[in-house]
Amino acid sequence: QVQLVESGGGLVQPGGSLRLSCTASESVFVFSAMAWHRQGPGNERELVAQITRGGNPNYADSLKGRFTISRDNAKKTLYLQMNNLMPEDTGVYYCQLQSPAGHLYWGQGTQVTVSS
Repeated sequence: QVQLVESGGGLVQPGGSLRLSCTASESVFVFSAMAWHRQGPGNERELVAQITRGGNPNYADSLKGRFTISRDNAKKTLYLQMNNLMPEDTGVYYCQLQSPAGHLYWGQGTQVTVSS
């Protein structure tokens, strides 16, 4: 069973930045596609960004240019750098791992609140 632990969320003012981290418990991380999703108040969970095992990123169209997804396979850690944050970015951010066998694993989520 793969465990994913997110960190880095918090309260930030509009225009600020945060970097989220997600560390996996198992080495299957190296062979897995990874993604960040988020769920805002009253909204459905949505894809923010994803990255292949080879490091190729893909972003939700509305977030291109502000968010950057990356991974460090040696540390089994996924990152999401978020810049120029807006109140509508508020929500719980979840890390997802898709194993080579197609199994999906989720972290517990980390809260991001953008407010003045």
